Amino acid sequence: MLHDSELSILFTALNIGGLTVPNRFVRSATHDFLAGEDGTVSPAQVALYRTLAEGEVGLIISGHAFVHPSGKAGPRQIAAHDDRFLPGLASLAEAAHRFPSRVFLQLAHAGRQTKEKLCGCRPLAPSAVPDPSSGVTPREMTGDEIRRTIDDFAAAGGRAARAGFDGLQLHMAHGYLLSGFLSPHTNRRRDEWGGPLENRVRAAADIIRGIKETAGSGFPVIAKLNATDLLPGGVTAEEAVEAARLLERAGLDGLEASGGMAEAGRGSMWPGIRPEEEEGYFVPFAERIKAAVRMPVIGLGGIRSVSVMARLVGEGRVDMISMSRPFVRQPGLVRGIREGRIQKTDCVSCNKCLNPRGLRCTALKP
Repeated sequence: MLHDSELSILFTALNIGGLTVPNRFVRSATHDFLAGEDGTVSPAQVALYRTLAEGEVGLIISGHAFVHPSGKAGPRQIAAHDDRFLPGLASLAEAAHRFPSRVFLQLAHAGRQTKEKLCGCRPLAPSAVPDPSSGVTPREMTGDEIRRTIDDFAAAGGRAARAGFDGLQLHMAHGYLLSGFLSPHTNRRRDEWGGPLENRVRAAADIIRGIKETAGSGFPVIAKLNATDLLPGGVTAEEAVEAARLLERAGLDGLEASGGMAEAGRGSMWPGIRPEEEEGYFVPFAERIKAAVRMPVIGLGGIRSVSVMARLVGEGRVDMISMSRPFVRQPGLVRGIREGRIQKTDCVSCNKCLNPRGLRCTALKP
């Protein structure tokens, strides 16, 4: 049982790019399969975000919203590529703001990790590297297509600000397009977008600058970054640290360190409960990045015990604790921790909640 003094660090406010977040808990971006077929926000999603905010999650990050139809990753995914989606996006922000929570929209492009039946085109990527996990061989993007995609991200960032979101997160992890540019395995270009690390982060850096121009210099932008692809020839921890430095110089306000991709056969959500000493399997990467930057760094990776959460933040290894599946099982988790009722989440990391028919914990009654 933690003493109040040990627990209190989790309930101190934190500044992200000028925005005050009320506590150190982050609901990591989670695709909920609840949007309309065209990407319109649904009443079920509004209810979900209201429930998370009522449960006192400090920072809620939305499921990935695609910035162009060519970047759609899955069915019933949130869309952010057109102004007609603004009313729905605004309803999500408003639902969270009925409580003190902050809410960020995650922006993404699937890159080669989509299929023609989803995106309506041959999947795009930095290089035409086949993906053995899906059988997809993407088409290498032209320079003009890369620049248009940068503009798509910037325009979607402007929509997020107009819709009332407190900030946004760029999805630079798990093999999606911006992750694909970062990874030397998937980016084999020899032009200004490939080769040295500075070139491989160029698209993301330009997106950050574009969003700051479109949404305002004070609009917080953070990233979910692959610190490891869990794949030979992929991005290394050393490159991730330097990428974080470069992105911070471009204006990035915070970073969530993750890893894995479809081709590696291991993503970010590892199944099964681990002993306390193994919770936070991506934290060692986050810790290395935190030592090299000034912006807040978010830790994640199967964190389930409150004692581990308090220790990771209290020791300064990370600034915030990010979880996904526990909030599906217990959306009131943070409130329960604050009230001393919860010492460990009930989530068993079975991954059955990631259901294409709609996100839900299968251990709970419908």
